Amino acid sequence: MGKYFGTDGFRGEANKDLTVRHAFLVGRYLGWYYGQNHKARIVIGKDTRRSSYMFEDALSAGLTASGADAYLLHVTTTPSVAYCVRLDGFDCGIMISASHNPFYDNGIKIISATGQKIDAKIEQQIEDYIDGKTPEIPLATGDQIGRTTDYVSGRNRYIGYLISIATRSFKNFRVGLDCSNGSASSIAKSVFDALGAQTFVINNEPDGTNINRGCGSTHIEALQRHVIDNKLDLGFAYDGDADRCIAVDGKGRVVDGDRILYICGKYLKDTGRLANNTIVTTVMSNIGLYKALDRVGISYEQTQVGDKYVCENMMANGNCLGGEQSGHIIFSKHATTGDGILTSLMVMETVIETKRTLEDLADEIRIYPQLLRNVKVSDKKAAMSNPAVEAAIEQARQELGSDGRILVRPSGTEPVVRVMTEAESDEICAKYVYDVIAVMRREDLIVE
Repeated sequence: MGKYFGTDGFRGEANKDLTVRHAFLVGRYLGWYYGQNHKARIVIGKDTRRSSYMFEDALSAGLTASGADAYLLHVTTTPSVAYCVRLDGFDCGIMISASHNPFYDNGIKIISATGQKIDAKIEQQIEDYIDGKTPEIPLATGDQIGRTTDYVSGRNRYIGYLISIATRSFKNFRVGLDCSNGSASSIAKSVFDALGAQTFVINNEPDGTNINRGCGSTHIEALQRHVIDNKLDLGFAYDGDADRCIAVDGKGRVVDGDRILYICGKYLKDTGRLANNTIVTTVMSNIGLYKALDRVGISYEQTQVGDKYVCENMMANGNCLGGEQSGHIIFSKHATTGDGILTSLMVMETVIETKRTLEDLADEIRIYPQLLRNVKVSDKKAAMSNPAVEAAIEQARQELGSDGRILVRPSGTEPVVRVMTEAESDEICAKYVYDVIAVMRREDLIVE
């Protein structure tokens, strides 16, 4: 993790941690880097945050000043940028979004020509340029100055691509969609309507400040109420840039990323399409997922947290399904990144083809109680290496045994340490989480 770029791009509060100057310099470097041997072509998408518009302008100015041509998708999803990069042979793509964060935050995600997160080496070179550690790069002049082109057609082709993936009509299904007042607002309903579903959409009226506010995949209670009140068959909630999806069954129960991995993984196995008979997870996946996969004979691998690492594992080993508890799910046959709308289509396919309800499918996996607490610290490295903290974690691990687990890890984007336990009951979870936090407090590691 670098000075500016974390596990999911350059993220921070707009005009405080992430400024227009930063965005301009990112554009300047990318335009020069990819344009050393030809005129670079770079595609840009953004979510609905108010600051996304100014960052789009700043990035475009930097790119064109370095001689690159910028193609604007306007408001769209992160996976649509990855799709367009690969489809039309762009040198790279840029998504302006802070995902599930509140509206006042924003971020810059850079996507490689293969549709995956950009190499960390290039991120480091961008950081060095921002900090003035490398020579100034030349400005384009004359007819070498780049141009900005409207590219909304790319987003429309992505919508068509999603529709083409579905194998069956969604006719007679009553489906709820929570678009989080974000990127999905311009895409999700069009896809489900085209496939014949009766769609009941909420939180699809973005105003620049209401993205993720009390809605979407991080506030699933809004969709739960929506499904129950309208007697819907199921529902799907997306985050701000629609690269994650959490489902709700007809009884209003949450079907998170772990359950989606199990449901879709078992279906792919039963139809002979689960490559290597393996699902790729992260260390945050619930122990209940692993017990369920063991029961049906599906293998699994673990990576560190981040769909970037899940994708790297999948590409390296030829696996076709992987993801995170948070709802970042990758179906490598169709996409190179987590794609919330695609995930909802795959869940719909499983429901239709198995002729079972989502609640019936989800009942096959028992998710263990889990408690996660984010602890703000002054120094993440010091907190993680503190001997007393390490001893408390090891004691919890031994006492939980095979009936639970504890995971303590630093955030990749915030000054916090995440303390998580899973066990047979909420009471056991709470005991070990707060035991570790108490030790951190005694060691003066916590910022109150």
